[in-house]
Amino acid sequence: MESLKVKDYMNARPVTFDPDMSLSQALDKLLTAKQIGGPVINETKKVVGFLSEQDMIHKLLKVGYYCQDTHTVGECMRQDVLTVSPDDSIIELAEVMTGQKPKIYPVVDPETKRLMGVITRRDVLTAISNQIVDCFKHPV
Repeated sequence: MESLKVKDYMNARPVTFDPDMSLSQALDKLLTAKQIGGPVINETKKVVGFLSEQDMIHKLLKVGYYCQDTHTVGECMRQDVLTVSPDDSIIELAEVMTGQKPKIYPVVDPETKRLMGVITRRDVLTAISNQIVDCFKHPV
């Protein structure tokens, strides 16, 4: 199971955000993608933050109440982003995820630091499930 790699289960086309995007635009993008968050990237595709549903709720309540969309993704995003490498082990990531860590990790090229995709808890569970199924296959 150690041979399972992040790159084999990551989503290579995740929803992403621009730091200058309005929160209402980000909300539309997030809901359309049916994801709970996504990386914020700059013009060179480097991760500069992460925006989740939880990060948006407080600010969006005020936007809805006052009918003023004055906040940007950059004001709302988390800047302390935990990332993983495409060659990281799924098992090691699963162990990290057992704590109170994020549910989604940006996958970043270790050399260029550019975004390659994201991996979620569900992706990790899929990898583990596939491995379990393989363990119990018996020749007929």
